[in-house]
Amino acid sequence: MSNQVMIFDTTLRDGEQALSASLTVKEKLQIAFALERLGVDIMEVGFPISSPGDFESVQTIAKEIKNSRVCALSRALTKDIDAAAEALKVAEAFRIHTFISTSTIHVESKLKRQFDDVLEMAVKAVKYARQYTDDVEFSCEDAGRTPIDNLCRMVEEAIKAGAKTINIPDTVGYTYPSEFGGIIQSLFNRVPNIDQATISVHCHDDLGMSVANSITAVEHGARQIECTMNGIGERAGNCSLEEVAMILHTRQAKMGYQTNINPVEIARTSQLVSQICNMPIQSNKAIVGSNAFSHSSGIHQDGVLKAQNTYEIMTPESVGILKNKLNLTSRSGRHVIQHRMQELGYRETDFDLEELYASFLALADKKGQVFDYDLEALVFFNQLENESEQEHYVLSSINVQSGSGVVATATVEMEIGGNKRVVEAATGNGPVDATYQCLMRLSGLDIEMQSYKISSKGHGKDALGQVDIVASYHGQKFHGIGLSTDIIQSSAKALVHVMNHIHLAKAVEVKKQNLAQV
Repeated sequence: MSNQVMIFDTTLRDGEQALSASLTVKEKLQIAFALERLGVDIMEVGFPISSPGDFESVQTIAKEIKNSRVCALSRALTKDIDAAAEALKVAEAFRIHTFISTSTIHVESKLKRQFDDVLEMAVKAVKYARQYTDDVEFSCEDAGRTPIDNLCRMVEEAIKAGAKTINIPDTVGYTYPSEFGGIIQSLFNRVPNIDQATISVHCHDDLGMSVANSITAVEHGARQIECTMNGIGERAGNCSLEEVAMILHTRQAKMGYQTNINPVEIARTSQLVSQICNMPIQSNKAIVGSNAFSHSSGIHQDGVLKAQNTYEIMTPESVGILKNKLNLTSRSGRHVIQHRMQELGYRETDFDLEELYASFLALADKKGQVFDYDLEALVFFNQLENESEQEHYVLSSINVQSGSGVVATATVEMEIGGNKRVVEAATGNGPVDATYQCLMRLSGLDIEMQSYKISSKGHGKDALGQVDIVASYHGQKFHGIGLSTDIIQSSAKALVHVMNHIHLAKAVEVKKQNLAQV
């Protein structure tokens, strides 16, 4: 049996299901490119039948991604499989992932069927999907609570029907490692055609054992792990990609397994997913948390100074966390900025050097010294906001008056639609509220704020301030990001970001209505 473990990333499908607001096509594509650079073998990018937006996202990513295989999810229904195939057909090669519940509680309570009926549906679905591609994956949902006899029957018949990958999910995070490993071992012992398919596992973290269960499954013969960046996903989340990848990498000499993951891309991909998905990473998170390579104890600090591996089993550089080596100031030239970006793992095609350098100079004039995290924040922000002429709302200027015993007043100037320049003034219970009142009056959008978060992108009083908001408009949630050394400006940019998302959503809705009339 091969020692190669396939990494199947489902950040854009299972991971996105846990978000407070859906991602745009552009945001999903950004994450997909990052996952491709990371080296994932397969990326599951959506559930095309679920919505037109998901269909468009899957189709767009399938068209652009070349070095990872793109996969879409479908229930064991012909209409789902048709939708998945239609969205994926623009790719040179793709995978259809179809599933059905197999546990007694799911079969009887959710599906209201007998197990034999479910078995028949599964076989038909796999055979139907094989009409579109040879790469069909079948999942036994809630396999962790499925009677082993039924699970063995289902796996054997799905392989006979043509499934090349069989996924054994611990859907509700119920099993513990020796138990889950025993399930995988039983399949290898009892299913006669098990050698004709790759066994995959998809473990959830409800009891905190998703990573341990996945690694144990590999030790018992599984050769694909389904996971997400930062472990995001339904309820307590999924198996964490960065954790299983670094376990297999760090302990390769002992365990003997390898993956195609490029470890130095882990930190950058993790940060990108965290920012776009508006899901902060806890400080003590393994591998990618801010404290993962931090030492507070005097004993630990002394040991690390004498020999780094006394308290570090891997280096921060091994996962792409680099320390500042050059002081970046307004006197730094373009070549230094380009060199630093290359050190951080960016390719020349990942950013516009002239645009980045102009932003860098403006920031350096304000801060004096610019650090690596400032550069990455500028790249991310520029990529996120660089809609050029496609932006309907463009912030021109803000003037705010606020203080103790003074009613906060804001005056905002904005360009709308590329040719209309408007000005509005408003008061509020603070400078941010006054600014937001102006923006909503100017746009005519009645936006309801769901959450507002400020985070520092750096250290000290001159750090970049990032504002993340989740806002609701006509029952739909939108996520906006703003970044500036001025927190009022960051707040305004975040709401303008939301306003542009709303404008785009309204334009899409008009197109849909026009098509429906035709």
